[in-house]
Amino acid sequence: MTVFSLCFLLCAELLDSAVGYLTVTIEPIPPVVVGETVTLKCNFKTDGRLREIVWFRVMDGGTLKQKIFTYDAMFNTNYSHMEDYRRREDLVYQSTVRLPEVRISDNGPYECHVGIYDRATREKVVLASGNVFLNVMAPPKAISVVAADTPAPFSRYQAQNFTLMCIVSGGKPEPTVYFKRDGELIDVIPYAQPPAAGESGGSAGVRGARPLISRDLDDTKMQRSLSLLDLDGKAARSYTEGPARGFTPGAPGSEPSPATETIPETVVSREFPRWVQSSDPLYYFSTAHLPQSDGTVEVRAMLTWTLNPQLDNDALFSCEVKHPALSMPMQAEVTLAAPKGPKLQMTPSRAKVGDTVRIAVEGFQNEVFPEPLFTWTRVGGRLLDGSLERDGYELVLERVPAELNGSMYRCTAQNPLGSTDTHTRLIVFENPSMMKHTQNQNNAASHKDVLGLIVTVLILTVTVELT
Repeated sequence: MTVFSLCFLLCAELLDSAVGYLTVTIEPIPPVVVGETVTLKCNFKTDGRLREIVWFRVMDGGTLKQKIFTYDAMFNTNYSHMEDYRRREDLVYQSTVRLPEVRISDNGPYECHVGIYDRATREKVVLASGNVFLNVMAPPKAISVVAADTPAPFSRYQAQNFTLMCIVSGGKPEPTVYFKRDGELIDVIPYAQPPAAGESGGSAGVRGARPLISRDLDDTKMQRSLSLLDLDGKAARSYTEGPARGFTPGAPGSEPSPATETIPETVVSREFPRWVQSSDPLYYFSTAHLPQSDGTVEVRAMLTWTLNPQLDNDALFSCEVKHPALSMPMQAEVTLAAPKGPKLQMTPSRAKVGDTVRIAVEGFQNEVFPEPLFTWTRVGGRLLDGSLERDGYELVLERVPAELNGSMYRCTAQNPLGSTDTHTRLIVFENPSMMKHTQNQNNAASHKDVLGLIVTVLILTVTVELT
C-alpha cells in the first residue's frame, strides 16, 4: 500500500469520527386502495445526535416539496405543517407517519429527511434522505353500455355497422375492458378507426362459420317476415284506410264514446333483410382513455361489427372490467331488441273541438335496445301543420278542428334491429262552449234583422201619411 493511500484512509477515518455516519432507508409500499390507512416508515442509522426528522411530499415532478410533518428532537415535539382542517397525518414513532383514509390526491413520491449534529460543531447539521412512492389506486365507480350514433333507423336493404360503447369511469389506474356475447368472450380485432360498412359487410367481413346456437336455428322470424311481404317482395300494408267520419252534431252515433280507438298493432317492418349472412362477423375493438381532473381515467371501449338483425336480435352483450382494486370484475349488460308495439296515450281523454291533443309513447311490450327512433304520420293525409311526418316521443295537435274526427295516426318505432307500427284513431267531440257562442252570435244577428225590418216599416208608414 502506497503512502498516498495510507494518508487518504487516515483522513477518511478522522473525518468520519468528526462527523459521524448517517444512512436513511424507507421501506417500499405496495399499491394501496382509496380509503385504506398507509404507514410511511423512515429507517435511519447514525452514531450522531439526532436533530430533526422531516417528511416532505414531492410535487410537480420534484420542483416543489411540501413539508407535511416534523419531529424536533431538541424539544421532543412534533407537529404537522398542514392546515388544521386538512390535518390527517399522525406521527406514530418519531420517524413513522400514518395517513388514514388515503385519497387519490395523496398519490406520489414522499421524502424523509434526517438531520444530526456535526460532532465538530453543534452549529452544523448533517442531512441524509430517502424516498418512497405512494401508489394510490381507485376502483371504477360506474360502468354503462350504450349504443353509439343512436337513435338510428332500421336498414332494410344494405348492411350497416353497429357499435356498442362501454364507458367506465372513476378508475386508477385504467381498467381492462372486454366484451362478451351470451356469456362467451368475444374474439376481437384491435383497430384505430371503425371499418367502413362496405368493407366489413363483404366477404372480408366474415370468418368461418360457427356452430349455430338455438337462437340462430329459429327460423320463425324469417317465416314471419316473408308473410309480411306481398308477391312483389314489397312490405305489405295490413292496415285499412277508411274514409274519415264527418262531425254532425246530433246525428246518430255522435253520443259520447271513448275518445280514442286503439287499433291492433300493425307490424310493417319486422321482416329481416335478405342480404344478411349466417357467418359470424368480425368484431373490431378500440379504446379511448380520457384523464380526469381528479386523477382517475375514463375508459371508453367500442365494439363494432356488421349488424345481422336476424341473428343479433335478442343477443345478450356484456361489458366486463378487471381492475387491481376490485376483488371481482364489474359488469354491465344489454340485450339487443327491436321495438314491439309501442303503447300510446292520448290526452285529453275526451278531445273536443279546439282542444290541443297530445299523443305520446308510454312504453313498449318489451325492453328495447338501442333507443328507438319515433316517426309520426297521418294515414291518408298530412299532419295538422301540413307536414308529412314528425319525429319525437310525442305528437302535438293544436286546436283540433271538427274535420279531424275519425282520422288515424301512425307511430313508427324503429332501431337498427327492426321497426314496428302502432295506430290510434282520434275521436273529436263537439265543444258546448263553442256551440253556445255560435248560437249567441246567430241570435244576435237575427235580432238585428228583425229590428231593421221594424224600423223600415215605420219609416214607410210615416212617409205615406205625410203624402
